[in-house]
Amino acid sequence: MTAAHFDLLLVDAHLATMRPNAEPYGAVRDGAVGIRGAGIAWVGRRADLPRDASAAQTLSCEGHWILPGLVDCHTHLVYAGNRAGEFERRQQGASYAQIAHEGGGIASTVRATRAASETELAAQSAPRLASLAAEGVTTVEIKSGYGLDTATEAKQLRVARELGAELDVDVRTTLLAAHALPPEYAGHGDDYVDYVCRDTIPAIARAGLADAVDVFCETIGFSGAQTRRVFAAARERGLRVKLHADQLSDMDGARTAAEASALSADHLEYANEGGIAAMAKAGTVAVLLPGAFYALRETRRPPVAALRSAGVPIAVSTDCNPGTSPATSLVLMANMACTLFGLTPEEALAGITRHAARALGLADRGVIDVGLRADLARFAIVEPAELGYRIGGNAGSGAVRAGRVCFWGS
Repeated sequence: MTAAHFDLLLVDAHLATMRPNAEPYGAVRDGAVGIRGAGIAWVGRRADLPRDASAAQTLSCEGHWILPGLVDCHTHLVYAGNRAGEFERRQQGASYAQIAHEGGGIASTVRATRAASETELAAQSAPRLASLAAEGVTTVEIKSGYGLDTATEAKQLRVARELGAELDVDVRTTLLAAHALPPEYAGHGDDYVDYVCRDTIPAIARAGLADAVDVFCETIGFSGAQTRRVFAAARERGLRVKLHADQLSDMDGARTAAEASALSADHLEYANEGGIAAMAKAGTVAVLLPGAFYALRETRRPPVAALRSAGVPIAVSTDCNPGTSPATSLVLMANMACTLFGLTPEEALAGITRHAARALGLADRGVIDVGLRADLARFAIVEPAELGYRIGGNAGSGAVRAGRVCFWGS
C-alpha cells in the first residue's frame, strides 16, 4: 500500500468544511487537511490520519478554524478616483438616481478611469484587493464597467488580471460594458448596445480578457430587451452571463437572468415570485449585496424567505465599488447579511464560500473536500458563527491558495 505523503499537512485545526447536508458548517473538530500539489488529498479528524502519513511541510493551525478560501463573487474594485463628495450629497438628501441623472454616479468614475494610465489604475486598486486577500479571500470576481468604450474596458480587465497575479489571488473577470450610457451615446441607448455587441464583446473575447458578461438592467441602466441582446452577443462568443437585477425596481430581471441560464442574478431587492421560481429552475444563484443596501439606506430587503423556500442558492458579496459600496471586507458583509437581511451565520458563510463559488461557475472550490482545489482560509475564532457575529476587525490568520501558503500568522 502506498504511503500517504503530502506536500503540505495542516494539523491542530478545527474545520468548517461547508459541505452541504452535513453537520452545521460541515464541522470537523481537531481535524487535519493533507494537500498534494494544488489539491486537497485528505480531510478528516487528526486521529484518523493514516499512521504512515508524512509531509514535506507540516503547519500547526494552533486550534484556529480552517474554512474554504473565501470567494468575493461581485466586485467593481478596479477604478480610479472616489465618490466621497456624492456620499456627502446623499447625506444631504440627494438620491442615487438624481446624482446619476446629473452626470455623477457611474459617469464620474468613468471620467476618472478613462483618464488614468494602467499603472495609475493598478496603484489605486491594489490596496482594495490586498484588503480582501488579508482576510482569507482567495478568489475575487472583478468587473469592468467604468470605461464604457472598448479600450478602457480592456484596460480595466487587464489591470484586474495583473493585480491577481501580483497579489496571489485568483481573479475572475467580468465585462460590464453595459453598465451605463457613456456621454457620447447620451439618449441613444440602442446605439450603444449595438456598439457593445458589435465591437466591445468580440474584442474582449478575442483577447481572452473576460470570463463572463454582465449587464445593469434597471430604469437608469438598460432594459430587458437590451439586456437580452447583450446576452445573445456574449453567448455567441462563448461567454457566460450574469445580471445586476431588480435592485431599484422590478424590471423582471430575475426572470431575464434565469431564461439566459445566467450564473447569478445580483441585488434582487425587488425580485418577484415568478422570477425567483425561474431562478430556482435554472440553477441561477442569488447574490446579495448588503453593502449597497446599507450605503443607499434602502428599506426594501431582498426576498430572502422566498429565495430559501424556492431552494435558490444564496451568495453574499462586497459589491466593492466607489459609489454605493466602498467595502473591502467580505467578512463584514457576512455580518451585514445576517443583521440586515436575516441570514443565519451558517447561511452567510455558505454565501461567501460554497454558493459564491457557484455564482462564478467554479465547482472546484468553496468546500473543503478531497479532490477539490486547496484554497483555504484560517481564522483565529472560537466558533464559525463568530464570523457572522463580528462587526469589523480581521480574524484572518492564514491563507492557502492552490496549495501554496499565501500568509501564515501566529
